[in-house]
Amino acid sequence: MGRSSDETPLRRAGGEACALGGAGYAVLLQIAHPSVARGVHDHSSFASRPFARLLGTLYFVYGTIYGTEEERRRLHAIVRAMHQKVTGPGYRALDHDLLLWVAATLFHSSSRLNAMVFGELGAEEYAAFLREASAFATALGLPEEEWPATPAEFDAYWEAGMRALRVGEEARSITRELFHPASAPLRPLMRAQLLLTGGLLPPDLREQFRIPWSDARQRRFDRVVRVTRAVYPRVPRPVRFLPVTLSLWSMRRSGGWLGPRRARRLRRIVS
Repeated sequence: MGRSSDETPLRRAGGEACALGGAGYAVLLQIAHPSVARGVHDHSSFASRPFARLLGTLYFVYGTIYGTEEERRRLHAIVRAMHQKVTGPGYRALDHDLLLWVAATLFHSSSRLNAMVFGELGAEEYAAFLREASAFATALGLPEEEWPATPAEFDAYWEAGMRALRVGEEARSITRELFHPASAPLRPLMRAQLLLTGGLLPPDLREQFRIPWSDARQRRFDRVVRVTRAVYPRVPRPVRFLPVTLSLWSMRRSGGWLGPRRARRLRRIVS
């Protein structure tokens, strides 16, 4: 896929800071797939390096949308090289069904948060957004023809995928680590994420993850959504896109999120 112009839905919506409100929601949708949960449980570093894990995800998302052709090529090659090592009983990170599900959660979360804050996209714009979002799937290694070609195809895939989700103990363990970090400065942020995640998840998944919920929490979530919808669109665009600016600056300095030494080693592998 060629580089998008600034007028395309992906580049307009993909960098909005409000989309970060759905970060925990997207992660929990991913790990509700048992094979994804096993891979993350065995190979990820949520507990020991939560900020680095988040930053790596932002590099992938923002680099895919806003990076140069060369930056995207190297970034995607590094991500695939790292995923080659993620294998174990019942899972392989490069399996196409897992790649499709992970990419689908990124698109679904981004489009849902954008609709909640700015309103639903028109049919043509939403279809264009979906086509562009195939960049996340192909970046991970999924052939482009396996990405749903139309909103109707995506909806059918999404509904079937949601019905197949099962939250096991591995997913619940990851959730506890994610929302109760050892780092004290992250705890207020993750309490806010827990409220947003709980409000966004369907009730059955929320119960399977054992996320506490009540009428009071629902009212708090609804209030946050109302205030965000009223205030956020009036914030100047450079402020709303500050996470993109900072993430790309960080990615481009000193070898990116891998650090200079590890980045040089992986570049030798993927060049």
